[in-house]
Amino acid sequence: MQKKITILTGLLLMILQVAAQSQHRAVTGRVTHADHGTALSGVKVTIKGTQRGTVTGHNGKYRIYVSSNSTELIFAHPQMKLRTITVGKRTIVDIALKPLGSATDDKIEEKRDEIAYEETEHIIPSQQPLNRSRKMKVRGSASIPRYATREQQPDYNTEGYDRIYENTFLRAIKEPLSTFSIDVDAASYSNVRRFLSQGQQPPKDAVRIEEMVNYFHYDYPQPKGEHPFSITTEISSAPWNDQHRLVHIGLQGKKIATEKLPASNLVFLIDVSGSMNAANKLLLLKSAFTLLVEELRPEDHVALVVYAGAAGLVLPATPGNQKEKILTALNRLQAGGSTAGGAGLELAYKVAGEHFVNGGNNRVILATDGDFNIGASSNAAMERLISEKRKSGISLTALGFGMGNYQDSKMEILADKGDGNYAYIDNILEAKKVLVSEFGGTLFTIAKDVKLQVEFNPAKVQAYRLIGYENRVLKNEDFNNDKKDAGELGSGHTVTALYEIIPVGVESKFAQVDDLKYQHTNILKQSYTSKELMAVKFRYKKPEGGASRLMVHPLHDTAVSLTKSSKDFRWSAAVAGFGMLLRDSEFKGTLTLAQVLTLAESAQGKDEEGYRSEFIRLLKSQELLVKK
Repeated sequence: MQKKITILTGLLLMILQVAAQSQHRAVTGRVTHADHGTALSGVKVTIKGTQRGTVTGHNGKYRIYVSSNSTELIFAHPQMKLRTITVGKRTIVDIALKPLGSATDDKIEEKRDEIAYEETEHIIPSQQPLNRSRKMKVRGSASIPRYATREQQPDYNTEGYDRIYENTFLRAIKEPLSTFSIDVDAASYSNVRRFLSQGQQPPKDAVRIEEMVNYFHYDYPQPKGEHPFSITTEISSAPWNDQHRLVHIGLQGKKIATEKLPASNLVFLIDVSGSMNAANKLLLLKSAFTLLVEELRPEDHVALVVYAGAAGLVLPATPGNQKEKILTALNRLQAGGSTAGGAGLELAYKVAGEHFVNGGNNRVILATDGDFNIGASSNAAMERLISEKRKSGISLTALGFGMGNYQDSKMEILADKGDGNYAYIDNILEAKKVLVSEFGGTLFTIAKDVKLQVEFNPAKVQAYRLIGYENRVLKNEDFNNDKKDAGELGSGHTVTALYEIIPVGVESKFAQVDDLKYQHTNILKQSYTSKELMAVKFRYKKPEGGASRLMVHPLHDTAVSLTKSSKDFRWSAAVAGFGMLLRDSEFKGTLTLAQVLTLAESAQGKDEEGYRSEFIRLLKSQELLVKK
């Protein structure tokens, strides 16, 4: 009898093991156009009967986790016919979609596909009539209506951008030090892309060159040793002035596998005011957060706070494996009312503090168009609020949405003062990049208060200028001041900075300054014989540390020709050059759009995610617009 029990127990364990292995297996694949085989990006891949899904990237590839062989996947795209596929035992499911209207002209079939596509968005149509008797129950000072009338979007542009005064050339003999805080935000690039994709020129002050450069991934080596990032430097001629040189400085943050990341305590703070009632705002926001929810683990927790006239808690802290519960609360949200941004931030930080995880990732993720108009609405008031809250160890990530009344300046301040990052979400692919592909870097800090200081050798450098980072420049004495806040570096993130240098002996209008009458600066004799062009110094703190650590990296005067420089060097130069053209910078020299395009095409490289090829397409579109 005991033997039979042992055999049955063994069989039961084998069955349970097989069943467990069949759950949550990854299915990958590529979606293409049935007529010509090109990759289809932006295809929503949803598990039928659920709110779980993902979206294909620029290369048409996707990854999704299924729980059984009978799982059905819905492939939906607004311009293609809907397809539903049973996974079976496959781990790779490639699929080709036919365009609407192909094969037959059956309008009923096309309409059915369009309706099915909308259903995969998991939204409540905002055109439903106002029903004041139906409200969601929330904890807080007020209830948020479930339905709201559709408000007209303004037909005028009230977008807000802070004025940028470009960094100028400084003489190395008088000002040999350049100090700034790192910046890994990339909101400016996606915002600029939005303008260009619509055939419009972006406002000059929307173009922050360092954010455009840092939007892209660079192939820097992973760090080795005690420090959490590696340093890469390179020097060549500047594409816009062959008499000048360009210095490329790159940081590579240590990549930490998702399963090894600390537990997350996240609070989604969502703006559901009337200004968010648009397809590229609240509806896109829901799809974006759905992608993030799919990345959560059982040890992670997420709460949902909303604000519109008043703030309320829609969902208390919920484990990451209860995805249906989280998504149901998320997808019930509708826009309506004015904006109580200050009250929303206060409540979100309170909820995050109640579930604080020691040694974990405690973060408020704000999603809004930045149009705060009630409560603590001024930039100064918001800055004080966020600066005070970050001392508790809770960071802030700001995600911007929409156009017409988008407040870029407020969003940047919130993220900067909240020890977090800032991204602009203009489409679902950008949401995937920020919240899925760069999940660790977006949410998990590996080094904080990262500062960079460069000392130039005046025997070799006549003048220099930092390209971009205008709002990140620090006083030289701030470099050694551990109380001075600076930028954060996330898991796997790269940071790139560029300096334009005028060598000694080169005549330039940017370096014409009269000699001083009352003082003279002597250059050390060894500076003339030294091979060093400059010394690059870094200071950073560990995520929970109070004292900074110092790294020093000398750069030797070993310039190579532009054609022999690395692809990363040429790519960063192309992006920076395009930024200067968009800004109509006085430093753009002889650079033309055609030169930028040639430089970018020579440096496209592997480009697995397709971001560089997308930039090249933008350049080509801009070239056509300029010729008109």
